Amino acid sequence: MSEPSKPALQMVYFADPMCSWCYGFSPVIAALAERFENRLPLRMVMGGLRAGNTAPMTAEDRSYIRNAWTRVGAATGQPFDMTFFDRESFTYDTEPACRGVVTARRLLPKMALPFKASISRAFYAENRDMTSAEEIAEVAEETGFDRQQFRAAFAAAETANETFRDFLTAQELGIRGFPTLIAGSDDKGYALLTNGYRPLDDLAEPLERWLTAGAPLTKAG
Repeated sequence: MSEPSKPALQMVYFADPMCSWCYGFSPVIAALAERFENRLPLRMVMGGLRAGNTAPMTAEDRSYIRNAWTRVGAATGQPFDMTFFDRESFTYDTEPACRGVVTARRLLPKMALPFKASISRAFYAENRDMTSAEEIAEVAEETGFDRQQFRAAFAAAETANETFRDFLTAQELGIRGFPTLIAGSDDKGYALLTNGYRPLDDLAEPLERWLTAGAPLTKAG
């Protein structure tokens, strides 16, 4: 996970823009990133939940996903556009959406987290196709990126390679579910903050106590 000039302590957020629980977690991670910006800057790693999937959704898939969205909406209050399930065919490939976030990270690092939220909102709340490079570029333009610059960066081999390295990082660290949030440093190691959705109240104060205690390598809280 080493990178040049990384902070002594950081949060590392493993997520996928087309993971419904990550969508539900969006307000929580945004609040944590803002609150701890100067003490625990946030690094994002794309998880590749269904990256490279080529099989259209089956009736069984639709039922499973609909139930998941219903649970996430009830637990988090995030809106879902269920007309998504009126689509005759959809291939749930999350690689393009992940690559969109990596593109944002390469162009404007501080925009990576809000752009991830924009992609998730477009997919879940607005029923827009976030497997489409053109639609992702449209969301990027709406978020403040130059459309042509974004499209060129999205299509670059370096961006695809960096996205794949994100997937490998998550796999090598044994990250099996999203959202996953850890905190610590490469030198001393990382503590698990959460593997799965948790509300802000369950994370912010325990994280404060963890920092006050000297960031020990045990689960915060």
